[in-house]
Order: sequence, then C-alpha cells, then structure tokens
Amino acid sequence: MLKKLRGFAATFAVLAAIGLGQAQTGSVPDQPTFAKDVAPILQGHCQNCHRPGNIGPMSLLTYQDVRPWARAIKLQVSQRNMPPWYISRTIGIQKFKNDPSLTDREIALISRWVDNGAPLGNERDLPPPRKFEDNDRWHIGEPDVVVQLKKEVLVKAKAPDYWADLDLEDLGLKTDRYIQAIEVKPVKGVKTVHHAVAQSRYEDEQGNLQQGLLEEYAVGKFGDIYAADTGRLIKAGTQAYVNVHLHANGEDTTVQIALGIKYYPAGFVPKHIETVQHVGDNEDLDIPPNTKNVRADGYSVLLRPARITAFQPHLHNRGQAQCLELIYPPQASGGRAPKETVSCVDRYHFNWHIVYLYGEDEQPIVPAGTVLHVTSWFDNTAGNKYNPDPTNPIAFGQRSIDDMSFSWLSWYNLSDDEYKQMLTDRLDKAKKLSASR
Repeated sequence: MLKKLRGFAATFAVLAAIGLGQAQTGSVPDQPTFAKDVAPILQGHCQNCHRPGNIGPMSLLTYQDVRPWARAIKLQVSQRNMPPWYISRTIGIQKFKNDPSLTDREIALISRWVDNGAPLGNERDLPPPRKFEDNDRWHIGEPDVVVQLKKEVLVKAKAPDYWADLDLEDLGLKTDRYIQAIEVKPVKGVKTVHHAVAQSRYEDEQGNLQQGLLEEYAVGKFGDIYAADTGRLIKAGTQAYVNVHLHANGEDTTVQIALGIKYYPAGFVPKHIETVQHVGDNEDLDIPPNTKNVRADGYSVLLRPARITAFQPHLHNRGQAQCLELIYPPQASGGRAPKETVSCVDRYHFNWHIVYLYGEDEQPIVPAGTVLHVTSWFDNTAGNKYNPDPTNPIAFGQRSIDDMSFSWLSWYNLSDDEYKQMLTDRLDKAKKLSASR
C-alpha cells in the first residue's frame, strides 16, 4: 500500500511538471495593441463579469471602457488578483477544470501594452464583440430549471444581520431525477447576501419529512458541476428553500435569489453519487486582536475509498489562507502515516468563495481511512483590508464579522475493486507520461 501511495504522490509531480511545461511562454510583441492583443484576452477572461448589470465594478467591453482603467488592470493582473483564482502555484495539484487565470505571457502582454501607453491600434484588428445571453450569468451552463424566491426581501440600510428560511418557487418535479450541475446565486442585492444555502424537503414513502443540502452560495461562488458520470438524486415532489444570511450595506436593498439546476436525461442513473459537505470544521477559534498567522486545524475521515473532485475553502473576513492535507492510513508503513498537501489557497479573498474543480487526471484517489486535515490561517490586523476592526478578538460565529474554519469538499465513494483499478490506471498513465518526456 505505501508503495502505491508514494507512487500516487509521484503522479502529482509528474502531471504538474508536464502541465507547467505546456504553459504558454511564447514571446510578447514589442508594440502590443488593444485591438489585436488585449481585447481577445479580456473577452476570454474578464468580460463575463465586467459588463453592465453583472458583478464586475466596471465594464471592460470596449476600448473606451478599458482605457481609464489600464494601470489598475496591469496592477491587478500582475498581482494575480484578477481573474479571481487564488490556489497556490507551488503546492499540490495544478490542473483544474475551471481555471480562468492568465498565462505568464498574457500578463506580460497586458503589462507591456500599458507601459507603452495603452494604444488602441488598428480598429480593423478588433475581434467581433462578444455576445452574451442571459444564460451566461450561469456558470454551470444553461439550467434545465430556474426557480426564484416566492417573495423578494427588502434589507433596510441599517438593519441588523438577518437569517431566515425562505421558500422558492415549485421545482415541478414529477419523477426522480439526477442532478448534473447546480448553482445558487443572488440576482438582486448581491452585496447584502453573505450566504444562501439551498435545501430540499420532501415526504418519503412513510410520510416522514426528509431534508437535505442542494447547494451553497457564498460571496463570489459559482456553483458545482459534478464529475463525469456522477450526480445527486433529487426526489419527485421535492420542494426547495434557501437559508439566507443577509446584512445591511448602507442603503435599502431588494434581494432576490435564484436556483438553477441541470439534470441528467430522464431515466439516466449515474454510476456514482456525489457527496458535498463540510470537512475539517473547527469551531474552537480564538483569534487575538492585531495578530496575523493565527492557525486553526480540523480533521475529518473518509470511511470508504473515494475520488475527491473539488475543494473550496470557507473562511470569513479574517481568513488569510487554507490548505488541505491528506493523511493516509498507516497500516503498511510501520506506524507512520504518509501524507501530502494537495491544495492550498495562499491568498484567501473573502469576496471569492471559489470551487476549485480538480482535473480528471489529478482528482485524488484515496483509500478508506484517509484523514482530511484542513489548516486555516487568520489575519486580524489592519493590514487585512477586509478586516472591519482589528482591535477585537474574534471567535467562531455566524455573522460576517465572526469567523469560521472549514472546507467544502466534493467526492464520490468507490468500491474496493474500483479503488484498486483507478489507482493502477493512474500510476500506469503517469509512468507513460514520464517516459515520453
């Protein structure tokens, strides 16, 4: 077992090295222009958020929109603050399905364009304007069904924090269906929504009320897309509601929240059932005032072999960083428990609760008994721009000004035979890739 586990760790290194070697590092033109060089980058990486009516604070659709922000854009992309993607580039898994970040070449190109005076160039070089549909607002693609709150909520300018369970419109489910992707999002009043957790309720055959998690929205979260041939069952007759946490932002604000679901075709049963839940929770937080690098650790255990598909840190305003470490069972190692850190968000941003979807070839395949070790760090100083008051000690709590420490993790369980075969296939592929380099 230990040999296989070490071989799996080596697989990460091989695949990461190959991925880095394939990065776009071509030369940058001496005189890049907006029309020919910068506009295509903005279309591909920025405009879906930075356009009228969406979450970006300014539009980046045209040269006239972009030019006043040129230096700010250079700063944000050079520091890799934008596009939002805060996974460490030096630790653990490096290949993701939903990575929107810029290549080194794209960053160098934008920087040189700004340094040269941000010229427009020849307008004939401009790409056709990107066309946006309403469904571009959904990061899971076009949903099969969209429901909203039955009644909008008004958050007064100076109201206290508000928690409530609010009913959504009828999902109209006549038969059992499996979910392929799901997203919760504010469509009005986004600045007042700390979280919106969509829940399901239905009566089972015995007439007992059953409830369960559908999906969580936190600031900047973009929904869940489940791995190939995996899904989650939603029963006929299910009704949905959201548990919301709303907070005032200084002006009267109307809130509306939507739930979008993509189903597998009727009658389709996926091979595996996806699990999405908290892991590594630590509610014993003690974050002193004017202090940074305050550490908290939490642990959960996978009782069956599993394939981990996604990682998302959850912290509040004082959140600084979070890492996920896998500690493997020690039975074949003479009492030692081999371990590896598979993901770190080393620059946590409270405004972006990003789900990091692991690439198919790098999803961790782990044995039963694997411990999920979540380590979080907190910055309760004035140097943390999200910190509302560095003079207060902070503990666990539900308010935005309190804090939390856990990860949302997605995985699906495997049989013993599936685990052995998947691990063998992964190691064989890694050896072939290594031999071909």
